[in-house]
Amino acid sequence: MPTRVSATPAAIELINQLKGQHGDVIFHQSGGCCDGSAPMLFLQEEFPLGQSDVKLGTIAEVPFYMNELQFGYWEHTHLCIDVVPGNGGMFSLERPTGQRFITRSRLYSDEEFAALPPVERIHA
Repeated sequence: MPTRVSATPAAIELINQLKGQHGDVIFHQSGGCCDGSAPMLFLQEEFPLGQSDVKLGTIAEVPFYMNELQFGYWEHTHLCIDVVPGNGGMFSLERPTGQRFITRSRLYSDEEFAALPPVERIHA
């Protein structure tokens, strides 16, 4: 079954490192503004999810969320989280590591899109 979000081995390594340092974390794909559109990693207890957030899936046992309106633009796209050298988002946990998470994407085939599970709606 196709997934909505995945991660490269390098991203999984960094995620596991940060989980070891910080404990429970979540991803939220930012929708622009200060840090542009980037996957950002937060302490789970410090990032309040809103009623308009949807859960796309999990990567490295970390839940991955996005705003529902933004998801409307990305729903036909598989997201693959990767890392590259550079500064992460100002509030994202990877910032001090000298690496940053990025989102690589590709369109689903018609068959993949038809087989996708629905996203999980958040009702805070």
